[in-house]
Amino acid sequence: MNDLAPLLTPEGRALLDEVRGTAPADELAVATRLRRGHPAGLVSAALGQARLRQRAVAKFGAEDAERMFFTPNGVEQSTRASVAAYRAERLRALGVTSVADLCCGIGGDAIALARAGIRVLAVDRDPLTAAAARANADALGLAGLIDVREADVTEVDTAAYDAVFVDPARRGGRGRVFDPEAYSPPLSWAVRAALKAPHAALKVAPGIPHEAVPAEAEAEWISDGGDVKEAVLWFGTAPGAVRATLLPGPRTLLGRGLPDPEVRSVGRYLYEPDGAVIRAHLVAEAAEELDGGLIDPTIAYVTADALRATPYATAYEITDQLPFNVKKLKALLREREVGILTVKKRGSAVEPEELRRKALPKPQGPHSVTVFLTRVAGAPTMLLGRPAGLT
Repeated sequence: MNDLAPLLTPEGRALLDEVRGTAPADELAVATRLRRGHPAGLVSAALGQARLRQRAVAKFGAEDAERMFFTPNGVEQSTRASVAAYRAERLRALGVTSVADLCCGIGGDAIALARAGIRVLAVDRDPLTAAAARANADALGLAGLIDVREADVTEVDTAAYDAVFVDPARRGGRGRVFDPEAYSPPLSWAVRAALKAPHAALKVAPGIPHEAVPAEAEAEWISDGGDVKEAVLWFGTAPGAVRATLLPGPRTLLGRGLPDPEVRSVGRYLYEPDGAVIRAHLVAEAAEELDGGLIDPTIAYVTADALRATPYATAYEITDQLPFNVKKLKALLREREVGILTVKKRGSAVEPEELRRKALPKPQGPHSVTVFLTRVAGAPTMLLGRPAGLT
């Protein structure tokens, strides 16, 4: 699929309606039937678009995904709608009324910005991607607020806009790119573009090293439903600030520069911090809220004797602490009639699936157990427990 234009014709749109929801196993039969009355290339394009729309539901929801147009890279790299909406609301709250969205992709962020009432210049150098962004603005009734331009973002004048948003490509021919200077465009260029605007937001990989964050930026790590989605470098807000934001909510934990928590023996409860909290290096802030400490100086598990509600970590009640020993674990699970075993690890080389297969080869019994493969005071350890219920 290298041209969206045929799909935007009345015939193309009718085909898209007809193939909506086609299961992969039915594609051949559907294609054979439709090719009797339509060009083969158009039928293939419609079925390909239907597949992309099905994949996009997880990010955009069924109502939008079934009306939008996608490219394979666009589905993979676009921002989840909930995250884009949160970021758009932050910009709106800053008083931003216009944004230059550079590297706009298929328009996911531009859509969220427009729905927040913000006027958007959406720029992408790839003709097919720009065409998808334009089609999406039109399909969702937002063409009046989104101006899509096919251009090299490094040549776009953003002086007329209140804010700049940059989402550099972080994939190359060999997969994910981890060096921020290997982004396209490089992070250093994006920072220069950000510093020219009153406000700016740069979307970067959540694994960005903290030392790569510019001094002028606020760094925010965002998770959605417990999964870390991205980091954002904000300009024109609070230079040097660090925050972890959890969606839905939003719930935001602000860094206060606390020292590392003390190491304690394992208490009654173990708290697993949200991934955004860990990526933002705010485990100390979460631990202070819980009056907790670490089980090991290198492991981001917090232990405490009291159960406290927090959005920033999931609580487990610990029932057993054992040195790492598969045979002992297997015997204990059999004795307690465990049928469901959840394995989590941090600081262990053992693969959870491997341990699950060895320790519980034949699940029997009504009970469930969570096993944490980790280190306690440097020693390989298994902690057994169950969700505490209050989180």
